[in-house]
Amino acid sequence: MYKDFYKPENYVNRELSWIDFNGRVLGEATDMSNPLLERANFLGITQSNVDEFFMVRVASLHKLAAANVTTTDASGLTPEEQLNAVNKKEHRMVKERYEIYNQQVIPQLAEQDINILHINDLDEKQYEFIKRYFNDELMPVLTPMADDSSRPFPFISNSSLNIAISLRRDPASQQHHGHETLEGDQEVDRPQAEPHDDRKEADIKFATVRVPEIYKRLVRLPGENNFILIDELIKEFLKQLFPGYQILATATYRVMRDMDLDVAEEDTSDLLRAVKHQLREREHGQVMRLEVEHDIDSWLEDQLIDNLHVSERSIYRVNGPVDLTFLKKLSGRVDGHDDLRYKPFKSYLNPALDMEHNIFAAIRKRDYLVQHPYDNFAAVVNFIHQAAVDPCVLAIKMTLYRVSGNSPIIKYLGMAAQQGKQVTVLVEVKARFDEQNNVRWAQRLEQMGCHVIYGLVGLKTHCKVALVIRRDEDGLRRYMHLGTGNYNDVTAHFYTDMGMFTCDHELGVDMTNLFNMLSGFARPPYFYQLRVSPDGIREFINQKIDEQIAVAKSGNPALIRMKMNSLSDKQIIAHLYDAAANGVKIQLIVRGITCLRNDLPELHGNIEVHSIVGRFLEHSRIYYFESNGHQEIYLASADMMTRNLNRRVEELFPVRQDDTKARAIHIFDTMWKDNVKARVLVGDHYERIDRGEDAPFSSQDYFVKEAVSLNKEETDKEKAKRHFPTVFETLSKHVPSLHLKGKGDANGKEE
Repeated sequence: MYKDFYKPENYVNRELSWIDFNGRVLGEATDMSNPLLERANFLGITQSNVDEFFMVRVASLHKLAAANVTTTDASGLTPEEQLNAVNKKEHRMVKERYEIYNQQVIPQLAEQDINILHINDLDEKQYEFIKRYFNDELMPVLTPMADDSSRPFPFISNSSLNIAISLRRDPASQQHHGHETLEGDQEVDRPQAEPHDDRKEADIKFATVRVPEIYKRLVRLPGENNFILIDELIKEFLKQLFPGYQILATATYRVMRDMDLDVAEEDTSDLLRAVKHQLREREHGQVMRLEVEHDIDSWLEDQLIDNLHVSERSIYRVNGPVDLTFLKKLSGRVDGHDDLRYKPFKSYLNPALDMEHNIFAAIRKRDYLVQHPYDNFAAVVNFIHQAAVDPCVLAIKMTLYRVSGNSPIIKYLGMAAQQGKQVTVLVEVKARFDEQNNVRWAQRLEQMGCHVIYGLVGLKTHCKVALVIRRDEDGLRRYMHLGTGNYNDVTAHFYTDMGMFTCDHELGVDMTNLFNMLSGFARPPYFYQLRVSPDGIREFINQKIDEQIAVAKSGNPALIRMKMNSLSDKQIIAHLYDAAANGVKIQLIVRGITCLRNDLPELHGNIEVHSIVGRFLEHSRIYYFESNGHQEIYLASADMMTRNLNRRVEELFPVRQDDTKARAIHIFDTMWKDNVKARVLVGDHYERIDRGEDAPFSSQDYFVKEAVSLNKEETDKEKAKRHFPTVFETLSKHVPSLHLKGKGDANGKEE
């Protein structure tokens, strides 16, 4: 029974596993097979990843620890123990991150004449440039903020870059001269009044300056591809902001705050208002992490610690620039050097799904499986676009979890509503860090005439589905898109996701029931093909695992293959352990959190786990079961995480058409063969795959080449079409007497 595996030693802590995942991303920054500017980008990604981790996951642990919660997670750690372990491990990661920055990335960039310079590196021309830049651009915008008896320590906003300053009054400015003033008709000597008379206060004073976010962190200098960090530039000329004072020390610093949204949801009648309120409130969340320069003046550091209320474990002293996320922008700022970037490629768009063809007629004939970014996301946008302008379309229903800042899908949904179609959109306003964007889009959709739903009580709606109801010649028909990823045209360029276009009748009925559940009081008794969380996906996966166990117990081979972003649910992991113990072969591709360990002796080596981290962020979810010559493959929006299975509305759907099913299996097979960007789980940690004499194989590179090949085929077909009428016209013009001979003629033989 799988519950026999419910022991702490059988599980890896979720938070520590996440840090290990970020370590795999950091590994891409040292992989010499990656172009140099892309390696710098990976280093920046590790910083933004850990920022979000502290704002949400570490923040949650802080709340639990503050409430004296002593219950343990699956690995047996209390919240306080997890906080200590997380900070200890992340301190090691920070050290490694900056070693890579200082010893690899910066020197190798310099070898390519791409330089991030310091003040002492500047020549006369460059120094004169930054001086003018400060005076003309920055000086009018900067605001010095003092901390003294009349002005409390200023609020430091989340993730903002700031400069701490210690200073004292310049002795030359302390000479005080009285002067005569006229009061009525009496002349008296009196001291000159000052806006802030600080002579009776402490000699050393504290001030802070926020680095304005409206300017790019990397300031371009004279000379090709030379840059300086804006905070270093500001520090050089800070004295101009404090006339009459001596600058004793400066240091760049940054705080990460608790940014988790905490909306009480007794009902959703005022959910939009509650989310707006929480967005304002969370800006003042508790500080989770303080980053400072490693050589920060001790007095300055004490001032920050005392006023920001951080513990020693939450202080991160970094040997280099505070906040490495600027490296994500470096490639876009560098001129030339295309050889230092990934080679661009054009994603493939099946002609049947472009705007020149009737997408609904194509879907009526067959299902289409797409894999982004190798297949162009335009297919999905075109589907909504055609639905908006097609006079036969009566209604569009769609869920939106994360969309881009300038989403074409929003535009077409609004267009459909304005043309009289019934448009219902569930916008999940609780989507983490997209709340503000989603609130704005929800209000915009309502203004355009769409019916907007904000979500369900206590649940996030994370499923990715679109339903179009169209009046065909033979009656109403439902056309659908079901996906593993968000309807975001920007992230679709670098997230790998899968989706299916279909007009399957049973799935259509299921989709209608799902939207009725989301928008009304419907409680569908069952679904034909669709599986829906909460509960439905967990029950289904458990049922499929049990079926494979039964096959293995009967002496026949049984195989479970799954691809997901994270695997952390205690019960699902224990059930997989039970399956492996009973002889089921299990192959897992898990990009991120992996709380399962595969070195338990009871598993008999039956669980193999890979993790692919590469150019594109692996985001698709695949669940595949094979036994007795029968293969079943499903795609889903859900990972095997407790939140996805219990506290979110998610969808899982089958891929049944022969060609789409074969392609889905081919996609998994291809990823499983990866020995370049894949790591393999060894017990509780991942290691690079030892290829031995095997040829290197990258699944992401394979899919890129496949897209390039398909595009070439389409180009060749277009050329042939353009060429054929010319050939026919030439023959007709120059051989007017051309005619077909009878079947018996020697020149008219059939071939």
